[in-house]
Amino acid sequence: MADACAVVSCHVEQPLDDRVWSAFSDLQASRPGGFEIAALTRPPDHETGESESLWLARARILAARGPFGLHTHWGGPAHARPTGGDPAGLVREQVAWLDERGLRPSLFAGGGWYMDADVAATLAELGVADCTATAFEPSYLEPGAARLTLAEPATLRIGEVSLRELPATHSLGMAARAAVSRLPAYVHVYFHDTDLLDARRRRALAWALRVIGRRRRRERLDRLHGGAELAFSAAASAP
Repeated sequence: MADACAVVSCHVEQPLDDRVWSAFSDLQASRPGGFEIAALTRPPDHETGESESLWLARARILAARGPFGLHTHWGGPAHARPTGGDPAGLVREQVAWLDERGLRPSLFAGGGWYMDADVAATLAELGVADCTATAFEPSYLEPGAARLTLAEPATLRIGEVSLRELPATHSLGMAARAAVSRLPAYVHVYFHDTDLLDARRRRALAWALRVIGRRRRRERLDRLHGGAELAFSAAASAP
């Protein structure tokens, strides 16, 4: 990284739940710490009857306030990681669906931190930056689960294409603990919209962002450049 900076994103998984929507919408609008919070949003699931019209209305509000991205749950609302099928094909389908409705995403985060070479190549071809890599190891994933590990932005080579990778470095809890201690030069705080239903977690996040916003240059996630060029395999934990 050229200099120290911080960015913030939210995995928006329940935008049709009125309580969750209100909590996240209010937080994003208030810009704690001066951050423009990127909304990485799960599309409506038609099989479970989620309302497309309400989803679109709320997604357009989020996109008007800051960076907008796609958060794919391959197994439906309650199951983030793929259980089969064509993960890259679903990502391509969802990007096209958003694009047709004037909501082309500039960012992506795979549900359950899932990423493979085909999904990465698809994102690169579509010009969508990825935020699925993490600087930490999610405790609930099995050893060898398909994911990416990075601590700073990078440009990942997948065959003939390159993907801008903007990894997450701190969960909500990690950010609250690190805010007044040692921070890396690059900080990417992520959280889930459902975290905000807990008043203590909501207050902790707002406080942490205010502190981090004083210690690091605030930046929009979609404006970050990729860093050093790496082979996709150098960051991937599984083929």
